[in-house]
Amino acid sequence: MSKTPAPKPAASKAGARSTRAAGQGDVGVATLDAPAASKSSFTDRFAPPKPPSRAAVHAESHMPPKAAAPAHADPKLANAWKTKPGHLLSDAEVLAMPEGEYMNAKQIEFFRAKLQALKDSVLSNAGETTEHLREDTTIVPDPADRATIEEEHALELRTRDRERKLLKKVVQSLARLDSGDYGYCDETGEPIGVPRLIARPTATLSLEAQQRRELKQKMFGD
Repeated sequence: MSKTPAPKPAASKAGARSTRAAGQGDVGVATLDAPAASKSSFTDRFAPPKPPSRAAVHAESHMPPKAAAPAHADPKLANAWKTKPGHLLSDAEVLAMPEGEYMNAKQIEFFRAKLQALKDSVLSNAGETTEHLREDTTIVPDPADRATIEEEHALELRTRDRERKLLKKVVQSLARLDSGDYGYCDETGEPIGVPRLIARPTATLSLEAQQRRELKQKMFGD
């Protein structure tokens, strides 16, 4: 007599179904979570940077400024004054001289030559003006041409008047070179500076003192 196989317990089938259902649910959850994760990573990648905290901003504002890299002068220009006479030095070579050599013998010689050349130029222009003024305008027949010549003479006289004042300053600067006062401010006694003296050899005030004087003149008049 053959034995009838015993039926499998229902609980095992139910457990199997629950296991498969759980597996499918996990797959579904993983599938749904994947886009969310990629979306969050995309957002983090392209999101604007967060502003620094107040503490970081305060600490950065109180940091000492970075020191600028020192500018290195051309050694050929910086040492040219040691081998060349002062009257042959160029403006760039005098500017490259060390600050400790301010108003040394070479610089005094350099500015003396510059002032003397300026004086000679002013005197030469004055001689040319004298020759032009000697031209007799009465022999010009056309009144329009005669008026043009007279206007040119008036303009030239105004120019020579400015140069006359400049000549006076040049003579005074040459005297300051002889007395040892050249290159120093009349008000403060501080060095005027080589760059300013090269631009204006007749300067007697530093840039700051000159600005203060111009401001007073603007506010209170001469």
